[in-house]
Amino acid sequence: MIDSGAIVLASGAGLVGGAMNALAGGGTFATLPALIALGLPANIANATSNVALLPGAAASAWTYRDELGPVADLSVRLLAAITFAFGLIGSLLLVVTPTEVFDRLIPWLLLFAFVVMAFGKRAADWLHARVTIGRYTLLATQSLLGIYGGYFGGGVGLILTAVYGLLANIRPRELFAIRTAMLAAANLAAASVFISFAMVWWSACFPMLLGSIAGGWLGALLGRRMSPNLVRLWTLLVTGATTVVFFVRAYGG
Repeated sequence: MIDSGAIVLASGAGLVGGAMNALAGGGTFATLPALIALGLPANIANATSNVALLPGAAASAWTYRDELGPVADLSVRLLAAITFAFGLIGSLLLVVTPTEVFDRLIPWLLLFAFVVMAFGKRAADWLHARVTIGRYTLLATQSLLGIYGGYFGGGVGLILTAVYGLLANIRPRELFAIRTAMLAAANLAAASVFISFAMVWWSACFPMLLGSIAGGWLGALLGRRMSPNLVRLWTLLVTGATTVVFFVRAYGG
C-alpha cells in the first residue's frame, strides 16, 4: 500500500504522461521519474509505467480513430502487428536485464529519444532532398521500434514521429493517429509480458493508470487545437530536463 501523497504523485504523473503521449509522445518522461521517486527499482518502474500508460494510449488512439490511414501504402493493421510482435521481444529483453545494468542504460535511451526529437525534422528534410526510401526499410524500422517500445518505451512516440517523417515524409500533426495506435500496440505487448512476470507494482500503477486515461483523452483533444511548435517546445523541455536528471542519477557519484 502507498500513502495519499504517493497516490497524488502517481495519478498526476499519469495525467501528464497520458497527455504527452497523445500530443507528441514521451509520456514515460513524466511517469518513470515519479515511480523511481517512490522508491521502485528502475526496471520495475519502467514496467509499471508501461502498464499504467497503456489505457491512456488506447484512449488517445480511439479519439483519433477517424484519422487513421496507411503509411507509405502499408496498412495500419500490418504496422500494428509488427509493433506488437517485436514489442514482445523487447519486453522479454527487459525481463532478463539486471536492474543495475538498466540503471546505466536509461540515461542513454532518454538521450537517444531527445536527439531524435530535436533533429529528426532536419534529418527528414535533408534526406528527402536526396533519396527515396522504400517500404521495406520502413518495415525493418518498424520492427526495431517495436523492440525499443517493448524494452523501454521512453520516447518511442517521439522517435516514431521522427522516423515516419524521415522515411514516409509525413508531418507531425498528420501522425497523431498512427503514432498513438502504434504506441498502444507496443504498450499492449509489453504489458502482457510484464504482468506475466509480476514486474508491475499495482499500488502505484492503478492511480497512475486512471490519470493516464484522463490525460490521454485530454491530450488528444488539445492536440487538435494546439500549435505543433508549442507542443514540440514543451516536449523538448520535458525530455531534456529528464535526461539530465537521469544522467546525474546514474553517473553523478
